[in-house]
Amino acid sequence: MSSTPEIERHPLRPFLPENAQLLMLGSFPPPKERWCMEFFYPNPQNDMWRIMGQIFFGDKTHFEVQKVFNRDKIVSFCETKGIAIFDTAQAVIRLQGNAADEHLEIVEQTDIAALLQQIPLCHNICCTGGKAAQTLAETLHCVLPKVGESVETSFAGRTIRFWRMPSSSRAYPLSLDKKAAAYRRMFETIGML
Repeated sequence: MSSTPEIERHPLRPFLPENAQLLMLGSFPPPKERWCMEFFYPNPQNDMWRIMGQIFFGDKTHFEVQKVFNRDKIVSFCETKGIAIFDTAQAVIRLQGNAADEHLEIVEQTDIAALLQQIPLCHNICCTGGKAAQTLAETLHCVLPKVGESVETSFAGRTIRFWRMPSSSRAYPLSLDKKAAAYRRMFETIGML
């Protein structure tokens, strides 16, 4: 007897500070048991907040307290810097019990145009993984940039620069320093660093 796969809806609301200049998009959060906080990139095995700490504060542990991420510090940083965050999927089926790209089947894509309406200063979108980048390229009807590079396109009545960044997952075979260097180049180009 086969069971119907469970459709999982996104557990978080989009984080959209009014001053956002950059929208960061992943694919979908990991299962709740892997979270250490109620925010994006909540798995302590994901290095996104270490990358940000390294770039902006010269300290990869800047957002950590006893190996757990400090949500309030991260939210304050994103609000101050103008970083909006969500994911390219609103609903998925997990083919296995994780958030690995190859094990996610997207059932409902995020309405990217609706997100952009709420952040009028945003002209840069970065994807933080392969599935997110492929999904966004389909949405924007543009070519998929190489990892660490960007393309310019027109979408939802504005010019958008679409950045494809290395995944912050430790499963992605690149050192934290090299990932941080790629993200640093993006922030410098945008003028946020």
